[in-house]
Amino acid sequence: MCVLLLLGVLSAVSAALGSGVDSPVRVTCGTLGTHLQRERVLVRCPVCDPGALRVYGGSGYALMSSICGAAVHSGVITPSGGVLQFQKLPARSSFLGSLAHGLESLDLPRWSEAFSVSWVERQPMEVSDQPAPTATPGAAKKALKKNNMKKLPPNGNKDCQVDVALLLDGSYNIGQRRFNLQKTFVGKLAHMLRIGPEGPLVGVVQASENPKTEFYLKNFTQPKDVIFAIKEMGYRGGNTNTGKALMHTVQTFFSAENGMRKGVPRVIVLFVDGWPSDDIEAAATLARESGINVFFVSVAKPAAEELGMVQDRGFVQKAVCRDNGFFTYFMPSWFSTNKYVKPLTQKLCDVDKMLCSKTCYNSVNIGFLIDGSSSVGDNNFRLVLEFIAGVAQAFEISDAGARIGAVQFTYEQKVELSFQQSTGKEVALRAIRGIPYMSGGTATGDAILFTISQLFGTHRGSSGKNFLVIITDGQSYDDVRGPAAAAKKEGITLYSVGVAWAPMDDLKAMASEPKDTHTFFTREFTGLQPFVQPIVRGICRDFTDAN
Repeated sequence: MCVLLLLGVLSAVSAALGSGVDSPVRVTCGTLGTHLQRERVLVRCPVCDPGALRVYGGSGYALMSSICGAAVHSGVITPSGGVLQFQKLPARSSFLGSLAHGLESLDLPRWSEAFSVSWVERQPMEVSDQPAPTATPGAAKKALKKNNMKKLPPNGNKDCQVDVALLLDGSYNIGQRRFNLQKTFVGKLAHMLRIGPEGPLVGVVQASENPKTEFYLKNFTQPKDVIFAIKEMGYRGGNTNTGKALMHTVQTFFSAENGMRKGVPRVIVLFVDGWPSDDIEAAATLARESGINVFFVSVAKPAAEELGMVQDRGFVQKAVCRDNGFFTYFMPSWFSTNKYVKPLTQKLCDVDKMLCSKTCYNSVNIGFLIDGSSSVGDNNFRLVLEFIAGVAQAFEISDAGARIGAVQFTYEQKVELSFQQSTGKEVALRAIRGIPYMSGGTATGDAILFTISQLFGTHRGSSGKNFLVIITDGQSYDDVRGPAAAAKKEGITLYSVGVAWAPMDDLKAMASEPKDTHTFFTREFTGLQPFVQPIVRGICRDFTDAN
């Protein structure tokens, strides 16, 4: 009889605490009280940075507080983590903030629900690996079934090579409810992007009074992990300091240490519900200069009566990478957004339209040093010019993109096309094909020194990487090693292309390392054309390796 009575008591205690008495729910530092459905449950917190924990109240905490933050503030656990008892409480008229155990909680007016945290005397033997439930059991089962219908490849979408920073609106302007809807939309976007180590990578920054990087590209490489991290994000509030958040993202987010990949377009997707509270132009300019593609997603544009509160009515046009319609996206509200997920995903994966990325095709200065000596001849000289035009054709030549220049040499030198003159592809190609043949001797060393000062020297301060392609058909009458070394010291990458009697020793002495991939030779001028694509690919490889 005593045994049965004891079993009954234990059963009652177990029922009161919930089914998770021996298996506490594992949560993150950002898990809020609102995320837990049960009235009372054991919770295990990880190691947390106290400065990143948002807590409201004291002896009782508003349900929008971080559970782990409340436990640290109350002294139930330390920032090193631990297990605690979570208990929901009725609504309170106010929550008074205080400084306790190294963590400062904030004041808050009346909130619909509260919770308390308390010590757990006996550490449980097992810890559940399941995250805190954020929906009803029926909804969770339905979502699980839906996700299993389409299993995503673990390596990601290889046809969508982008590194993306999602800059979410976490200001008071959006409010808690719409902030949660924003997180749902962004979670769907992350799923449809098919994130993976060989596809798109995603990180999140929250814009509010002060920006906060929630996680970097390197932190999660699978959609389910990104979606969970987004779901666990806490709402920060404050002014919509979009410009400040964009500047923070441009300056700190994209780096190799944070998971940025070489040669992959960098993208910032900027969500704003309403309008920014600060100036956005300086940050947007820096983004463009840094080769970052900024997409502006606006939701619920300012009404006519609200326009007087907008600091700059042209903020959308100033924010985007390029004001051509591709980089802007509008949604009327955060409700019924499913139909907007796929079109935005398609935009972000359209790498060919990422015009603001700094690539080898739009961020290089390529000079051509052309042998115009008597041994070349007029017909062969035309073949040389067609070869040069073929290389130039591959690049996006413009006053804001790649630049092409040309110097012809014999014993004398002449700038045939300066970088400042190559303001467009057609202009540059026409100028190259129209270069008249000089005829004379061969002084390649002097020509290299002339090119350094008169072609590259007049274009100092440009952001592009410098390349020089030297085409010659014979032995130089002067030394080429010293001038070539001087060019390399100036940061110019050299390709040497020899024809007919050009000595291989000189070609390799002029070429940058590795010599084998920067040196080309053919017996006939008709053999120049096959070198076009290898040189273009080589320039792109050198550009990528340097960035």
